[in-house]
Amino acid sequence: MGTYTATVRWSRRDAPFTDSRYSRAHDWIFDGGLTVPASASPQIVPEPQAVAANVDPEEAFVAALASCHMLFFLSLAAERGLVVDDYSDEASGILGEDDGGRLAMTEVTLRPVAHFAGRPPAPDELNELHEAAHRRCFIANSVRSRVHVEARP
Repeated sequence: MGTYTATVRWSRRDAPFTDSRYSRAHDWIFDGGLTVPASASPQIVPEPQAVAANVDPEEAFVAALASCHMLFFLSLAAERGLVVDDYSDEASGILGEDDGGRLAMTEVTLRPVAHFAGRPPAPDELNELHEAAHRRCFIANSVRSRVHVEARP
């Protein structure tokens, strides 16, 4: 259906390397030209080798799941004639050991909050919208992590 690309670019510059004190800062370059400063997570690699202000892969993983869910939710709401005024999600992920003892994002929890113009959906309809968005989210369908959706009113 499509091929998606991202370029990841890192350079040692003149820093030592074999002592593992090199910077983990790097860039993600996307096809539209956007460059995002990235880094290892400071929870995994201590600062100053990691850059806390940059996006790390773990945060990006959680954001990709949350974004995919939101985009399907918005589409489904529009199909049903519901007008979404705004949407936010304070999503989180847990890095832990999987069943094989390897580090993995073992759980992601989405906490979406949607506000509607006009008639808001009934609680059952809102839950069904989130369930349908979750089933359609191809990012969630692509990962081994358990992905939870805790919709907020």
